[in-house]
Amino acid sequence: MTRDTFKNLCSKNLLILDGATGTEFIRRGMPGSVCTEQWALDNKDTVAAMQREYKHAGSALVYTPTFGGNRYKLSEFGLGDQTREINTELARRSRESIGDTLLFGDLAPTGKFVDPFGDLAFEDAVACYKEQAAALAGGGVDGFVIETMMDIQEARAALIAVRELDNYPVMVSMTFDNTAHTLNGTDPVSALITLQALGADAVGCNCSTGPSGMIDIITTLKPHARVPLCAKPNAGHPRLVDGVTTFDMGPDEFGSYGPAFIKAGAAIIGGCCGTTPAHIAAVRNATQRHTVAPPQVLSVGALSSARQTVFLGQRHPFAVVGERINPTGKKALQAELRKNSLLKVKQYAQEQARRGAAVLDVNMGLSGIDEMNMMLNSIRLLSRMSPLPLCIDTSNPAVAEAALRLCPGRALVNSISGERERIEKTLPAAARYGAMIIALPLTDQGIPPTAAGRIAVVESLVDEAALYGCTVDDLVVDGLVMTISSNPEAAAVTLDCIEWSTNTLGSNSIVGLSNVSFGMPERKWINTAFLGMAMGRGLSMAIANPSSDSIMAAVQACNALRGKDTGMHKRNGELAE
Repeated sequence: MTRDTFKNLCSKNLLILDGATGTEFIRRGMPGSVCTEQWALDNKDTVAAMQREYKHAGSALVYTPTFGGNRYKLSEFGLGDQTREINTELARRSRESIGDTLLFGDLAPTGKFVDPFGDLAFEDAVACYKEQAAALAGGGVDGFVIETMMDIQEARAALIAVRELDNYPVMVSMTFDNTAHTLNGTDPVSALITLQALGADAVGCNCSTGPSGMIDIITTLKPHARVPLCAKPNAGHPRLVDGVTTFDMGPDEFGSYGPAFIKAGAAIIGGCCGTTPAHIAAVRNATQRHTVAPPQVLSVGALSSARQTVFLGQRHPFAVVGERINPTGKKALQAELRKNSLLKVKQYAQEQARRGAAVLDVNMGLSGIDEMNMMLNSIRLLSRMSPLPLCIDTSNPAVAEAALRLCPGRALVNSISGERERIEKTLPAAARYGAMIIALPLTDQGIPPTAAGRIAVVESLVDEAALYGCTVDDLVVDGLVMTISSNPEAAAVTLDCIEWSTNTLGSNSIVGLSNVSFGMPERKWINTAFLGMAMGRGLSMAIANPSSDSIMAAVQACNALRGKDTGMHKRNGELAE
């Protein structure tokens, strides 16, 4: 099954999934504390009967019984070396049981947290899931589901593993607690922004809650989803009865939520813990007269970390990209980096967040250090300590790709230009990992001196990016500010480029603010005045120092005047006085 086929399928009719596997196995005789996959192999007829019952109940897509089938989980039972054989056989048997009904290989948590949030190396996690996915593919699955994920980085590792395997459709389903966050703090929207940009074909949630709580999550996701949304709730909340975990929501009550899920935005519905074939039949009966609407969002201009999303554009507050984690001209930071110390990186991140930065620029371009190693270590540090999304700022394509692969969110890449190396190396990597991209109007011949020349370069970059599936909403046009000390017309050229980006191209735009005043007296006032003029032309972001009172006051005032902070309540540091 191709990804396009899956997309078309979900755009026409509600796709009904199966229900629980683990609780059904227990209901059908599986004892506790055994390896579920081994039990499934030893009880072929019972598993086949369950899968056929789900199919007859209305499941158009059934999961393989391989929730704990990755090498790390199987190793807990001494079966790690049989990972490939177990997964292939369970997939093969599942195919025999359900015939031509869609079969998705089930990939689930390893039981470990993944770097930078835990001890499992990211590439080891990718390798683990790639091994399991390849085995399931060998057994004949049509696609994959990555489910019950509590760590966004583990979900990313599994998704990258499948994407590097082949062009299979992939659903990714996170598990959220009663505060609507994963175990390590990811909210539903940040998960969606990260995963759909990375290439998930459907995103949603399963387990942890009954239908009513999950409907709220789907409702929250719908305005930002450009892929189908999936929901697999439990049969209510678990209760312990005589030492046995039970779920008390019956099939009819469970099925009655089906229309509400569709109204909320779900196109894919199934059941998790405590659900049975009867629950799935009830969903089918309750929804058979309802149609689903395909996602209305074509693309989303947003950045995410593991814990926060920043939306960009004229409908959202102006975003300051904190510029301080950059060794250029900063002797104290240079000295720390040369000692392999990230103390200043941590300090600058905390200060910039406190002062109102929306994004943190990360640049490790300093002679005499290992840029790759320092960039990756900075991403690890910042991902753990700060909720702000990151801007990966490097001229080295290899560093950019490694950083994007590790970064547990949707990053901004600074930058793609008209230079052939950037187009041929950095652009494909940025697209592969779902990043937003700063489009820099610069070519191998230099910087065009006119707005028309810069616009022509940006238009060519838009065309190049489209070849990799990127839309205008994935791009942020750099107005490329030059200093007015050497060219009095430099500011006007940049402002014209910003206005064109906003009103004609329809993209976000950004400037490196301090460049405009280089070599001039009273620089902070020139920077502040230029920022106000640029925001008036539609500028949506600026790489700037949020410790500047004048800059942050201008941002705050502009947001208020544009109706993005009418109560002036988003005040920072001394500006709150």
